[in-house]
Amino acid sequence: MVSYILKGKSPAARKRLESLTESEAACVSTVTEAELRFWVAKSGAGEKWLRLIEWFLSGINVYAWGREEAATFGVLRAKQEAMGRPLSPFDMQLAAHAVSLGATLVTRDAAFHHVPDLAGIENWATDM
Repeated sequence: MVSYILKGKSPAARKRLESLTESEAACVSTVTEAELRFWVAKSGAGEKWLRLIEWFLSGINVYAWGREEAATFGVLRAKQEAMGRPLSPFDMQLAAHAVSLGATLVTRDAAFHHVPDLAGIENWATDM
């Protein structure tokens, strides 16, 4: 969702981010931050994109992935594999992080709908 917002591909997602109420807070995992930084490094997108990512991250909460998330990951991954619905390693980390925080996961990826332990899931990119 972050890439849709930063690249301007989903005005609906950006509008939803901008319309968050005081009781709502936008946050990302350090896993998402790592993916964004990897994209910049691999694509050669340059300083402009790096500054845009830094600006975006400075305005939201960035939660570290630690021991509690690792414990949740182990249990969640075992459940997903037992159900025959494993996720990619990064997606498993993101799902485990959201589960450990009790957070709603904002994504357009339908694979997350098979994670029953998530507190909630929302697709803000309703225009795509």
